[in-house]
Amino acid sequence: MVNFTIEQVRKLMGDPNSIRNMSVIAHVDHGKTTLTDSFLAKAGMISKKQAGQARGLDGRQDEQERGITIKSTGVTLYYELEKPYLINLIDSPGHVDFSAEVTAALRVTDGALVVVDSVEGVCVQTETVLRQACQEKIRAVLMINKMDRVILEMQLDGEQIYQRISATIAKVNQILETYDAKPLEVSLSQVAFGAGKDCWGFTVNTFAQKIAKKINKDPIQLAKSLWGENYFNFETKKIQKENETQDGKQLKRTFVHFILDPVIAIVKAIMNADQEYIKKFLIQENIQITEQESKLVGKELLKVIMSSWLNAADNILEMVVNHLPSPKEAQVYRTPYLYEGPLDDDIAKAMIACDPQGPLIMYVSKFVPSVEKGHFYAFGRVFSGTISTGQKVRILGQNYENGKQDDLFEKNITRTLVMMGSKPEFVQDVPCGNTVALAGIDQLSLKTATITNDPRAFKIRTMKFSVSPVVRVSVAVKNAQDLPYLVEGIKKLIGTDNIVTCTKEESGELVLGCCGDLHAEIVIKDLREFAKVPLIVKDPVVQYRETITKQSKQCLTKSANNLNRLFGIGEPLRDDLQDEIDKGKIINEDPKKRANILSEEYDWDKQQALRIWCFGPENQGPNILTDTTVGIQGLGQIQQQMTEAFQWVTRQGVLAEEPMRGMKINLTDCKIHPDHVHSGGGQILQAARRLYYACELSAEPRLQEPIFLSEIVLPQHMSGQVYQCLNKRKGIVIEETQLQDSPMNLIKAYLPVSKSFGFAGQLREMTQGMAFPQNSFDHWEIVQGNPLEQGTDAYDIVLGIRSRKGLKVEIPKFDEYNDKL
Repeated sequence: MVNFTIEQVRKLMGDPNSIRNMSVIAHVDHGKTTLTDSFLAKAGMISKKQAGQARGLDGRQDEQERGITIKSTGVTLYYELEKPYLINLIDSPGHVDFSAEVTAALRVTDGALVVVDSVEGVCVQTETVLRQACQEKIRAVLMINKMDRVILEMQLDGEQIYQRISATIAKVNQILETYDAKPLEVSLSQVAFGAGKDCWGFTVNTFAQKIAKKINKDPIQLAKSLWGENYFNFETKKIQKENETQDGKQLKRTFVHFILDPVIAIVKAIMNADQEYIKKFLIQENIQITEQESKLVGKELLKVIMSSWLNAADNILEMVVNHLPSPKEAQVYRTPYLYEGPLDDDIAKAMIACDPQGPLIMYVSKFVPSVEKGHFYAFGRVFSGTISTGQKVRILGQNYENGKQDDLFEKNITRTLVMMGSKPEFVQDVPCGNTVALAGIDQLSLKTATITNDPRAFKIRTMKFSVSPVVRVSVAVKNAQDLPYLVEGIKKLIGTDNIVTCTKEESGELVLGCCGDLHAEIVIKDLREFAKVPLIVKDPVVQYRETITKQSKQCLTKSANNLNRLFGIGEPLRDDLQDEIDKGKIINEDPKKRANILSEEYDWDKQQALRIWCFGPENQGPNILTDTTVGIQGLGQIQQQMTEAFQWVTRQGVLAEEPMRGMKINLTDCKIHPDHVHSGGGQILQAARRLYYACELSAEPRLQEPIFLSEIVLPQHMSGQVYQCLNKRKGIVIEETQLQDSPMNLIKAYLPVSKSFGFAGQLREMTQGMAFPQNSFDHWEIVQGNPLEQGTDAYDIVLGIRSRKGLKVEIPKFDEYNDKL
């Protein structure tokens, strides 16, 4: 039974110092959702018996069936600790295909509980989610989970366990410091240890409090000496820095002697059914268990005793409350990153102050299905002001620009709700510092939005995702009359999944862009539910990129009326510059600062760097259009058409209408008719498009394919089968290491995305289910061969794509686009 009321929640919403907004983030299968069961049980949302088994925040049927989280789920929890606290917790997925859900969760929270498996340690997705957290200015705490595995499975002693978890913490801190975040300190209780499935966990402070009572010492000072190079001297009964006595006897470090040894002893006693030790331990620690519980054995008894002695929810919540920031504290340093407007305007000041009386600013990070079939709630965070039921608001979409009317809507909020897992509760209004769900704005076909009541407000910065849609799935209806239902279903799908894209091919096919094999599977399942009509779904295919490898010749195109001429040269961008643009680091800079970076780090001419017209596609991709002309009149009147054509071409290259990557076009000269009638949009747009295509075709174009980094955990004796499976799919092993103190190996390999479909299933089959791959997009690689020469792999791929898209099968020739003087 839930042990708090919605009235208590609403009252505490008004005190931002008593609120903590936190995400739980980790690699797949490291135990996030299982751990959050402890928080739900403490709040009375599930029974203590169910905790660790129920996975209460996995509300979808496919999440329960697969045993993984697919969608991030928010829940508001009320706790009475030394004072009342409100925890807005979001459980996020660990699978790389659903990384966009992690980004959406981090955007509306201020802190993150990072969960790491004690056996597997820091994995590829751990690093990804930590990087995302640092990017969003999120403060982290750490939980080393599944500690029972190092005790029972690996049979390590206290010192071996210490070395193992110490290495894991060092790796996490190394990642944090790479992104300029403060490292975590165990002695300050910023790191917890435990087993979420059995609902037990502790920090050094947990034991410092227990020991301090017995020896009458200050627990804060004691906690500082319970980690690191501190050793307990049995003879003097004191803690010292040296690891041996004066006569050379080896000493145990304090963390092992006071913490790990007692934990190992009771865990092994319970699993070995040592009744005498268990009885003595229960009396010593003053733990009361019922007669029925005392008859339990093995893991069931372990959960009862350990969760009573070291309760995970109590100890981790103490860490969360003490080390994660309140909205009042966090918005001071997060506002400059989040808000796109000037930091001295009233809106920014209200955000920094977390002022419930200020102008309304709320960010919607995702849409979630509502209890009413076919409708969705807009889920997000209020950063300033108060949002209420019936309020008329301005909704700024992703493409809104201040002072313009594009992507701007006005609507009334039908209801304001607090998310309690899958069950929302109505509240009249929600002040800043809290997460909230809104009903009534789901018909606007938005992915994310900024909501305000102030016409002067700028939008909140658009989220940057760590994954991109590299897998494409073509969908169609079986019956033509059902097409409107499919279109409506796709609209709903795009609204609820931040990363999915939809394009229409020349053939009329609707193609969905997804992140990987599993993501495509889930997307199609959701689409079937939304559309509710029979669908034809083709096998997934890969989205390639077109690029150039050398400088083109000077190309010339004329407008249709022969009164305008455009001259340009194409050249490739450096790989490292492409990567930086993909990360959003160059585009978002001030033009002068950007010019300095390009000239100092990438050998650009500074004047040319100041004359960048645009990036593409979508004004943010790794392709650049620059003006290098000298003394040309009337350039201003054609700039918009030139940039529009560039967006078009970089979205659909000449080889197979795949997006461009790594192309820079320099406009070198032009002759523009002074009369706008003769140099209008239609004339210049088509001429510019042909110019860019001519530049691409004469600059040795190539095709790029996406490559996954595949991390495979496997028993050492299965290496041969894994290598065999990778070889069949053109995978290249780049590293093989043994996991510390473990019979498991970690293989890292590059795997072409085009060869990854069905890889996980085949690998499990060849290794009897003992090897577990995790694929994440790593880089783009040039496909072998010239796509313009028959008989090469690249040529065959291009022809296949053109055929699938319903384009003319022959690749266009250079002379079709380049004109002669």
